[in-house]
Amino acid sequence: MFNPSTFGSSGSSFTGFGLSTTTPATANPMKDFEVVNPPDDSVQCMAFSPPSIPQDFLVAGSWDNNVRCWEVQRDGKTIGKAQQTMGGPVMDVAWHDDGSKVFMASADKTVHCWDLGSNQKMQVAQHDAPVKTVHWIKAPTYSCIMTGSWDKTLKFWDTRSAQPIMTINLPERCYCADVEYPMAVVGTANRHLIVYQLEGQPQEFKQIESPLKYQHRCVAIFKDKKGAGAPAGFALGSVEGRVAIQYIVAASPRDNFTFKCHRSNGTSNGFQDIYAVNDIKFHPVHGTLSTVGSDGRFSFWDKDARTKLKNSEAMEQPISCCAFSHNGQIFAYAVSYDWSKVS
Repeated sequence: MFNPSTFGSSGSSFTGFGLSTTTPATANPMKDFEVVNPPDDSVQCMAFSPPSIPQDFLVAGSWDNNVRCWEVQRDGKTIGKAQQTMGGPVMDVAWHDDGSKVFMASADKTVHCWDLGSNQKMQVAQHDAPVKTVHWIKAPTYSCIMTGSWDKTLKFWDTRSAQPIMTINLPERCYCADVEYPMAVVGTANRHLIVYQLEGQPQEFKQIESPLKYQHRCVAIFKDKKGAGAPAGFALGSVEGRVAIQYIVAASPRDNFTFKCHRSNGTSNGFQDIYAVNDIKFHPVHGTLSTVGSDGRFSFWDKDARTKLKNSEAMEQPISCCAFSHNGQIFAYAVSYDWSKVS
């Protein structure tokens, strides 16, 4: 029973459902499925299982220090499967490409590997400050995890070794990152942007002057639709309700652009409410993108046509993160307090 909302120009349908950390009486204006046994505190990150396993599993990390795993059935119902606890809030999660393990990055300065088969976890990475990002890299000649931290380093780990195989110093604290082999993009404090090439061994490819004037919040790599699906650029979201579309090698300077989003339609006393863009994800089939924000809405966009495809009704709290399933048939989002109201 799919949500009849259409996604992209192809008209394919998808199931939408949310993780809500609010009370049971909270409005669900989009009438989406809500997961069973949601986290007890704000959801920071989520990720769907890779295409290597037949079922759809969703993992989510939250500020209650836990990572939860659900199976998402075809009718949209969810079944709670397992849970692991970290020593601090969970900042990021990433799947191993074979679907057997989940990597969990925490504010406790560690990354643990959760073996879903045995339901055991083991530490695989360590930093000197909270770990903000973790990504699994599957290259032809090596496999590793990439971790970005507020200790201003980017580290690469063979999970069988206690020491990193490489450490790259960052100009500032890591705030966001994405990986699409053979490319990685890292956004840091003070609006630094660094692109890395991962072939052979990871190394800096170029630094890019930020197209946004305010703090980076999220980044997502998109692929070249005309070629062989190689990574072509990235979308960057900021706390100022704006997204930048940036090509690594732009055919024309006009290919790079920014657009406003997650802002109030009207103005109050001459002022417009502007909200942070909390997460960006690209649809794995159509290449369209989703943005979620502190205004409690999710939106879908076609970057090539430069148009908005769909805008959700407002939730009662911000949307902190989102994810697509590997085939793009399911879209998940988390309704959570995100500290955006703190003055």
